[in-house]
Amino acid sequence: MKTRRLLAALTAAAMSATLLTGCGGDKPAANGSGSGSGSGAKSGDGYNITMICGNRDEFGSALEQGSLAVAKEMNVKLTTQDAQNDVSRQIQFVESAHNAGEDAILVQIVDPGIAKQCIEAANGTPLVFYNRALNAEDMDALNEIVAYVGSDENTSGYFQGEYLAKYFNEKGQKDVKYLMLSGTLGAVYTTMRTEGVLKGMKDGGLNPIEAAAPLVADYERATAMDMISPLVDTVEYDCIISNNDAMALGAVEALKAKGLDPTKVPIVGIDATVDGREAIKSGEMAMTVFQNPDGQGRASLMAAINMIEGKPINEGTQYEVDDEYAQVVWVPFEPVTIDNVADYE
Repeated sequence: MKTRRLLAALTAAAMSATLLTGCGGDKPAANGSGSGSGSGAKSGDGYNITMICGNRDEFGSALEQGSLAVAKEMNVKLTTQDAQNDVSRQIQFVESAHNAGEDAILVQIVDPGIAKQCIEAANGTPLVFYNRALNAEDMDALNEIVAYVGSDENTSGYFQGEYLAKYFNEKGQKDVKYLMLSGTLGAVYTTMRTEGVLKGMKDGGLNPIEAAAPLVADYERATAMDMISPLVDTVEYDCIISNNDAMALGAVEALKAKGLDPTKVPIVGIDATVDGREAIKSGEMAMTVFQNPDGQGRASLMAAINMIEGKPINEGTQYEVDDEYAQVVWVPFEPVTIDNVADYE
């Protein structure tokens, strides 16, 4: 991904966003190390690393579990904690991890506006921001002990737009009315996903038209179902676009509750969760975009270990660093449809 595209998108996004997707539980959960001698791990008990999640949802839980499995392979003791979307709680967890002498800290930031506070709280402990996008102005704060690992959110939405362009072009339809299920209002990656899908549709020759104002469902399935339910049988629309799978599945449930067939209208999501993939197989969702939880977990842990050991942050991974920011590692998104969903089992 080109840095200029990243910075342009981040600058255009609302910078005081609270981001979603996460991991954790009501209380911190410590997890022991494995017996292997994974890449970069030191001998004995291995490195001690704390992973501070923004909040646990379906994708975030998958990311957490994937990270724990990778940590075991690497002989790393990974402790996971849940900030529960609380900024103060997250900063306190960072301070506690530093004070406890952890070798590195992984942070799925609750609000990108606290990035520099997290860096200050880490106080020299290697710090990896993962999954959730940072604000453009904070990218220059990355250095030899501060890194970012994530995926290009513009790409996720663009894949949705490309799919819809192909779908409607094959029908000979250019004007496409859509219902949009949006994540957290003003969140950086919510904006990037939404802008990405509309750009993909326009680049594909479509004229996307709002069938109704965007429904801000905060990435929650139940909220999405409640919000879209009054519209599914009263508004004219050609497709349903969702910033994640959970909300897309809420739309599926709303349609079925009204006696409508969700296979008759393309519904697109992001994350390729277990439930999302099942919906692809049944035809109730048309497509989703795979966000790689194991890949992000592995790349984040390797970035932490590599910073500890003074190595390039992507060493030991298959992922590339940004073309300008050497402390940014990109884990690609991948489109998932009925044609390739079996590859993601």
